[in-house]
Amino acid sequence: MAAPTTTADTALRICPFCEATCGLTLTIDAGRITGARGDREDVFSAGFICPKGASFGELDGDPDRLTGPLVRRDGELVEVSWGEAYDVVAERLGAVVEAHGGASVAVYVGNPNAHTIAGALYVPLIVKGLGTQQLYSASTLDQMPKHVSLGLMFGNALAFTVPDLDRTDHLVVIGANPLVSNGSLATAADFGGKLKALRKRGGRLVVIDPARTRTAELADTHIAPRPGTDAALLLAVVHTLFDEDLVTLGDLADHVVGVDEMRMLAADFAPEAVEAHCGVPAAQIRTLARDLAAAPSAAVYGRIGTSTVEFGTLGSWLVDVVNILTGNLDRPGGAMFPQSAVGPAPRPPKPGKGFRTGRWRSRVSGFPEVLSELPTAALPEELEAPGDDRIRAVVTIAGNPVLSAPDGERLSKALSRVDFMLSVDPYLNETTRHADVILPPPPPSRSAHFDVALAGASVRNNARYSPPALPLEPGRPDEPEILSRIALILYGMGPHADPALVDEQVIAMTLTKETADPDSPVAGRAVDDLVAMLPEGRGYERRLDMMLRLGPYGDAFGAEPDGLTLERLKAAPHGIDLGALRPRLTEILRTPSGKVELVPESLAVDVARLRGALSRVDDGFLLIGRRHLRSNNSWMHNLPALAGGTNRCTLQMHPADAADLGITDAARIKGPGGELEAPVELTDAMRRGVVSLPHGWGHDRAGTKLSVAAGQPGVNVNQLNDGTALDPLSGTAVLNGIPVQLSPIP
Repeated sequence: MAAPTTTADTALRICPFCEATCGLTLTIDAGRITGARGDREDVFSAGFICPKGASFGELDGDPDRLTGPLVRRDGELVEVSWGEAYDVVAERLGAVVEAHGGASVAVYVGNPNAHTIAGALYVPLIVKGLGTQQLYSASTLDQMPKHVSLGLMFGNALAFTVPDLDRTDHLVVIGANPLVSNGSLATAADFGGKLKALRKRGGRLVVIDPARTRTAELADTHIAPRPGTDAALLLAVVHTLFDEDLVTLGDLADHVVGVDEMRMLAADFAPEAVEAHCGVPAAQIRTLARDLAAAPSAAVYGRIGTSTVEFGTLGSWLVDVVNILTGNLDRPGGAMFPQSAVGPAPRPPKPGKGFRTGRWRSRVSGFPEVLSELPTAALPEELEAPGDDRIRAVVTIAGNPVLSAPDGERLSKALSRVDFMLSVDPYLNETTRHADVILPPPPPSRSAHFDVALAGASVRNNARYSPPALPLEPGRPDEPEILSRIALILYGMGPHADPALVDEQVIAMTLTKETADPDSPVAGRAVDDLVAMLPEGRGYERRLDMMLRLGPYGDAFGAEPDGLTLERLKAAPHGIDLGALRPRLTEILRTPSGKVELVPESLAVDVARLRGALSRVDDGFLLIGRRHLRSNNSWMHNLPALAGGTNRCTLQMHPADAADLGITDAARIKGPGGELEAPVELTDAMRRGVVSLPHGWGHDRAGTKLSVAAGQPGVNVNQLNDGTALDPLSGTAVLNGIPVQLSPIP
């Protein structure tokens, strides 16, 4: 019997707003959320909460959230019943698929899908049901370079390396501001508290960032390079490690190939050769390398600042190269591999198939596929280009690419011309205003929660599950049902078939595969017997229970009586701590050699491009983005509690730069894709020659329903970007280090 997680006036809930995944205690009054505080007993966050989590009730009850489906009639979006909305989707999306095939439908998946059960479990079924190669997501606006570098080195694009924050002696943070962003691709509640604990126990913190961020202010050392030069700087660190005989693989020696090739690649990147390009003295780079090599344990952690730049995949790769060459990969206090409770159970080590890209290419510019996706920056041209094989319909799921992708104005015009557009989204925003049908999921308080995706990047292994804090309103479907009914349409069963069919089909297929695998914990067992052991109830809970039982901590369907099941997880409402990260390199390797391939061929080739860039030193201004503690992309600007304060859309620049240009209160910014005007915020925290605008603003378009955001719309920084600059290995848009021209506004 599961222990209750709610009382008359409180409920426990994992926060779904950012990657920190903090535990919350919600206050409930008259069927609505009236407050949120940190859950002190949560095994992962121990009571930590940030302003976003504290605003849970305001977001949950936002009067601008859509409560029912909208369908376009005579050019206007009007509210209809759920049955009618599903019928329109079946008719119009079905007509496109029947006439032109599922390949004519593009799917865009936004960032919030990483924070929901529905996004993790059901979106892939929709993409598979369409059979489309036109898949786009926020990944190519964010972390895709890390997937590529991990895939090429380890043969496993999801084998995230995260810093062992609780045990490291020396942490280098490059291109990240975790005191504001709460960590990313390193799921860590109270990242700031962990950094302070590092300093308190005598450890050192180094931050590499063009701006003196809040994280940099906490550091022992702040290095401020020119934007976009992280890869060159890291390769100079690698050069120093070889040049000064500081390379020590330690326990990794038998598991790494390509060390000599790495030495040769780094030969031309002496600190003295890159200092002008990076804007960092050679002596400082050498000190960085020496300190990393000398520390008892150390970890280099890179994030979006190393990804969304010209050499994003090289920078992401070199982060782990440095961790490997200093012997700090896969060891306590270094960079380690988390083990998710819903990940695969360990199998005997053996060579894998490796990782490859370019299995297909985009229709217009020939961009290579990466992890089954095409670059989001290419979506406008794919929508515009004529031809029998053109995109006829678009499905967006929890995404707002008109604001988050380059040249949103062009994308907005292209979306307005497709034959049919379906959006699964709670808001009428800058993207969904073009939809023919909008299906809004319920508020987070009425949804279950398990971090399927983010558990694979956690700095401490754990498992936590939140059932809905409040029941669904009568007649309203949850998000798994909404996505299941779309899948039912695509699989030919119609929108009114039982959505449980979707889950049961997945369960049967998964267990059939597992029982046939001799290395599976359920090898050789009868599928029907295993299905009968799953709990009655919602399909997503049955699937989660199956995944937990098959996972590395699972009960293997009764073979390990003390193992994890969903029932056991429900009986621990504050979560189950699964322990500190442990060495598991051989478990994750899937390369053809069965070893870490330190110098993949495509990365070695791209180093030549980086070498050619060393002579390039731009004299103009370079634009970077920034994060705000009270914001998370475009969808959190509609809450009064998070508006104002430091959460403002301003152009930050150094006072001396402003004085040179005669800029006082506002500036005109011209980039490759257009011009904007923005208020100026002077701060000596910015490196000279660098300016910063935050991401996700520009809420000034007609036809939306975002009343608070529209009252202080800000400007869309991505409109300065024409989308032509991409990291060629990952297809990721270059969003940082954009050259811009500035002029005063009288």
